[in-house]
Amino acid sequence: MADVDERLHDRVRYARTGHVATITYDRPDKLNAIDGAMRDGLNAAFARFTADDEAWVGVVTGAGRAFSAGADFGSERNPAGEFPGSYWERPTVNSFESGWEIHKPVIAAVNGLCLGYGLTLVTWCDFVIASDRATFGYPEVKLGVPTIVGALRLPGRVGWQPAMELLLTGETISAARAKEIGLALQVVPHEELNAAVDAFAQRLLAGAPLAQRAIKEVARRGPEMSQTDAIRFGETMRRVAGATEDATEGGLAAREKRPPRWQGR
Repeated sequence: MADVDERLHDRVRYARTGHVATITYDRPDKLNAIDGAMRDGLNAAFARFTADDEAWVGVVTGAGRAFSAGADFGSERNPAGEFPGSYWERPTVNSFESGWEIHKPVIAAVNGLCLGYGLTLVTWCDFVIASDRATFGYPEVKLGVPTIVGALRLPGRVGWQPAMELLLTGETISAARAKEIGLALQVVPHEELNAAVDAFAQRLLAGAPLAQRAIKEVARRGPEMSQTDAIRFGETMRRVAGATEDATEGGLAAREKRPPRWQGR
């Protein structure tokens, strides 16, 4: 039984079992297409995950046969969220898939169709474990509009040519092709997806959670800095993480030849 199981709005679920939190797109009748209400729920779920001190690893998945079919263009409200200001002043970092920084590790459990906004979120996750039924794509170009955040992020994730193939053709690719180009870490039989994700989450829980967050932050921010600044930043993060109770416990456990008991402090 989950320690926490909440419905955030009527289209998103947040559940936590132990230190693993699962955020579920829950609009299966619409292939989990994102409308304004779902955007509210997703943002609330990721804010909840960020603030939940007991949540050390996140999993994102979809209910039914799709991960997410992307934006619901029939939505009465903007699927990207509501913003004040003029056209040019609208912020673009307004959700996890568009660039919110979450330094806890996040796994995408891709159970089916994964398009548009759904794929953009996947590119911001640290790990992708896909069902063999999953498919991935950016169909925006076939609708006459450009993919923006996906175009910024996908080339760094999979390389220029595979990224441009997806972005400029609007075609979908299989889970096997996603693994081939480095988009997916693992592809497993559909009925084994949950077990594979759970097993990977347990592997992550063997690492000190605060050290993991420091590593992820350095990995994200470091490439945007000069080499000297990046090293200075990294060494600062090392000192911060090294002053935690978990760092003391890690050293003690190593000397006593036993598994460490992390507290996230």
